Amino acid sequence: MTTKDKEEEIVEYTKFEKARILGSRALQISMGAPFLIKLTEKDIENVGYNPLEIAKLEFEEGIVPITVKRPFPKKAK
Repeated sequence: MTTKDKEEEIVEYTKFEKARILGSRALQISMGAPFLIKLTEKDIENVGYNPLEIAKLEFEEGIVPITVKRPFPKKAK
C-alpha cells in the first residue's frame, strides 16, 4: 500500500471511538476552543449553541483534530 492509498483510505470508527472523539471535541469547544468549520451566526443559532452539535458537524466534515490509536495484534510464534 502506497502513501497515496493510505491517505484515501476511509477510517471507520466504532461507536465507542466516535463517542469519545465527539465528547472530547465538545469539551474543547465548551472551554473556548475555536471552531474548525465556518459557521454563521444563524448556523450557530440553528444548533442551539450546543458544543456537541458543533463537534458533530466538524466530525462529519472530517476535520476533528483527534486521532485513535489502535493496538496491533501480537504475532503468534
